[in-house]
Order: sequence, then C-alpha cells, then structure tokens
Amino acid sequence: MMDITKLIGDLGFPIVVSLILIYRLDYKLDQILKEIREIKNEK
Repeated sequence: MMDITKLIGDLGFPIVVSLILIYRLDYKLDQILKEIREIKNEK
C-alpha cells in the first residue's frame, strides 16, 4: 500500500481523495466489464 500520508503532504488532501476515488471507480468498472463479457460469452 502506498504511503497516503506522504501523498497528502505532497499533493493536498482533496487531490489524494480524488485519486483514490478514481482508482476505486476504475477497479469497479473493470469488474463490471468482465462480468458483461462473461454474460455475453454464455449466450
């Protein structure tokens, strides 16, 4: 896990929160896309 406190010190709190949210959204989108592909392959 990256050192979040150091990142906050370097970038500022709002930027770090945005990055984390984007990262988590990316991960969720990836999961959703995989599920959609699996559903399409089953048909």
